[in-house]
Amino acid sequence: MPQYWRTTLLSPIGQLHLLANQNSLLMLAFEQNLEPLLARILQPGCQTIDGLNNVLRAADVQLDEYFAGERKHFTLPISMRGTDFQNAVWNSLLKIPYGTTWSYSDQAHELKRPNAIRAVGTANGLNPLCIVVPCHRVVAKSGDLSGYAGGKTAKVWLLKMEKSQSFERISKINSLLNGPKL
Repeated sequence: MPQYWRTTLLSPIGQLHLLANQNSLLMLAFEQNLEPLLARILQPGCQTIDGLNNVLRAADVQLDEYFAGERKHFTLPISMRGTDFQNAVWNSLLKIPYGTTWSYSDQAHELKRPNAIRAVGTANGLNPLCIVVPCHRVVAKSGDLSGYAGGKTAKVWLLKMEKSQSFERISKINSLLNGPKL
């Protein structure tokens, strides 16, 4: 019988629900899309344990570091269950650099499917691992912040936090390169 561990973490953008098996993180979700994701991921007859296993402990630490602006990339073992197209879309999200955004059109071109903009948006909406697989970094071509499972407020918060951290890092690098001003 498959075993899963689940927990809820508090974050600056609200409660985050996590689900893992013994080997990998399977879900990181907001309250709004929790039940549909659980229905897609959990197998009939499985055992679900409320609490932390090693994967969820690592996720807790890395998410704390991310929200503190100390982590730019996650190194968690993840497993995403979707169609081949969905998996390709989700994997392309991992290529979007911290502190930057792509449009849905950019993402469709990255996938060499330039006419699949709506399908890309739909697949992003089904992403089971928000934040870790950064669908919040995808915006409309116009720059509009549409379509995020955690809502527009959470998306704005994440993008602002990442941009401010990137700006601070660039400023520090420039200071080091230019040396002290006399």
